[in-house]
Amino acid sequence: MAQPTYPPDLLYHAEHDWARIDAEDPDVATLGITWYAQDALGEVVFFEPPQVGATLAQGEPYAEIESVKAVSEVVAPLSGQVVEVNEALAEDPQAINEDPYGEGWLVRVRLGDPSEQEALMDAESYIATLGG
Repeated sequence: MAQPTYPPDLLYHAEHDWARIDAEDPDVATLGITWYAQDALGEVVFFEPPQVGATLAQGEPYAEIESVKAVSEVVAPLSGQVVEVNEALAEDPQAINEDPYGEGWLVRVRLGDPSEQEALMDAESYIATLGG
């Protein structure tokens, strides 16, 4: 199992979700779950994404991840409209475990309210919530 990592370029939500703001288009963010979340879930066997075009609300569930242990809701760290879903997860949901910040991303959204980013944590603050 890989060591826990929390990239410093991401923003973190208390529900163990992350957002990466697109450097070239700051109105778009890629969303996923943290190393901590995938570790707590165990082996991921299925990801049920929202539809492209769906509207996400910050702090509200928008998808489900099924593992060998349980089915868990994924909470949106930021509000916005889904512009892309990681279709590769249909064939390889374990990418969420193996590379939660890379190949295991979940959706991309066009942000509804970029100021919501201010409510998220940096890596250091997020790690502190984990007792680290």
